[in-house]
Amino acid sequence: MLNYKKYTKNPVVHYPERQWPDKEIEKAPVWCSVDLRDGNQALIDPMVVSEKMEMFRLLVKLGFKEIEVGFPAASQIEYDFLRALVDNNMIPDDVYIQVLSQCRKDQIDRTYEAIQGCKNVIFHIYNSTSTLQRDVVFNMDRPGIIEIAQNGTRWVKEGRNKFDGNLVFEYSPESFTGTELDFALEICTAVQDIWQPTKEEPMIFNLPSTVEMNTPNVYADQIEWMSRHFKDRDSIILSIHPHNDRGCGVASAELALLAGAQRVEGTLLGNGERTGNVDVLTIAYNMFTQGINPGLDIEDINEIIDVYERCNKMRVDERHPYAGKLVFTAFSGSHQDAINKGIAAMKERKSEIWDVPYLPIDPSDIGRVYEPIIRVNSQSGKGGVAFIMSTYYGFKLPKGMHAEFAKVVQSISEKVGEVPPEQIMEAFRSEYLYKNEPLHFRKLQVVDLSNDVKTPFDTSVRVDYTNHGVAESFEATGNGPLDALQRGFREKFGFNVRILDYEEHALQSGSDSQAAAYIHLLDADTGTVTYGVGVSSNITRASVRAVFSGINRLGLGEKQQGISDNY
Repeated sequence: MLNYKKYTKNPVVHYPERQWPDKEIEKAPVWCSVDLRDGNQALIDPMVVSEKMEMFRLLVKLGFKEIEVGFPAASQIEYDFLRALVDNNMIPDDVYIQVLSQCRKDQIDRTYEAIQGCKNVIFHIYNSTSTLQRDVVFNMDRPGIIEIAQNGTRWVKEGRNKFDGNLVFEYSPESFTGTELDFALEICTAVQDIWQPTKEEPMIFNLPSTVEMNTPNVYADQIEWMSRHFKDRDSIILSIHPHNDRGCGVASAELALLAGAQRVEGTLLGNGERTGNVDVLTIAYNMFTQGINPGLDIEDINEIIDVYERCNKMRVDERHPYAGKLVFTAFSGSHQDAINKGIAAMKERKSEIWDVPYLPIDPSDIGRVYEPIIRVNSQSGKGGVAFIMSTYYGFKLPKGMHAEFAKVVQSISEKVGEVPPEQIMEAFRSEYLYKNEPLHFRKLQVVDLSNDVKTPFDTSVRVDYTNHGVAESFEATGNGPLDALQRGFREKFGFNVRILDYEEHALQSGSDSQAAAYIHLLDADTGTVTYGVGVSSNITRASVRAVFSGINRLGLGEKQQGISDNY
């Protein structure tokens, strides 16, 4: 049994005056990518310079205006990478490069060397403030931890005088979620008093969920409490940096935005230490599905996945939100049917608002396609099979035919597993379109008898066909070609078949269009019913082929070898 008693609850915030539950996200935050620093340090095989360059170009292309490129004072590779960006003039004028440093003078001085020549820089320093780390890592009291942060701030401020570019200062009380709120505010205020930000030149306070320790609502309470207690609030940009230890990184970030956060640090697809950083793309796509401009150019998720997997040497899970290969796939029959009907309703209503069951986003909006939406296996239903036939091949099966053909496909899937669209179409051809034995339709002649007063019927037909490979024909009259054909089968073979329903539609537009006809047939002697399908450029021929298809599917033709000689 799990020894749950070795753990204690993390404290929550007593904050009854919270306001964030009544708010809604109305606009995108400032996005800061930390893929090249926080993400890179968590890789089994960190990126080499060429891979970092490719990732940087992607981030710029996606529209990130703040990109943390590394910890240049702690690594020669990261120092060289930053210098390469500067020396090769690769940093757009509207992009801020973010660099990280501990609150140590040697590291801060080295970082200033690395950023010389940059036009826009965010200088980010941090030190851990949590109760636990103060005790077991630093063995320091509160004043000692505050002094570390104040010294770091002073050294950055001194170095700023020698830097020619624009510089924004950022401070993080690392392990904020494990820090008492009064102490987090105290240390941030001590830093603020030294830096002296203004409304015109604000600083960034980044409050990271370095380790996700509680439910997302607690993080939101912490963020709102800090936001409402900062002095000179309009001189501060409140940033968050959620991790995903409890699997709630996205929820924590979204609730924190309700609570007053203005900026989000995260990574593409959530790469990062342990269970990862918050996935910026998921938050952005979530906003997009609510009609909010996410502020990033993320229309082609396939390109993002390609660069991510190549540079990080990591695979995107099949179920990853928005990016996974299976997220726009429905195996459940009821889901498939609902998706099919939802898309059909949108087209019929010419709706400009996306509203399809089980699909919160139009896959085509992010570079995906409709084809993978429905996949058919033994758990699928009739709706999925009908959707494949309509979407892929243009056959709008009558509703009564859905279940009949779905059974055919299900029998295949029970043997082979998932049935791809091309195999479904092959089964359709075999069961319906090519069901031309033993009675194989060859030729049709139709004569209009409407002006002939000697007969009560208005149509005469001559049908040429083969019976088990032997050429035969019959002539019959009726009220229309199908009625005449039905009477002809009865007179020639004794078939007691009745046409219960008939549907037709064009398969494609243009002068070379084909028509599909569906005939619902009843064998009145046995009570058996089935469908036949025919295709031709002539709708009458398509209908006749559908009748032959249905008769062969009923098995009537198998009993008739040589019997026609007796009639």
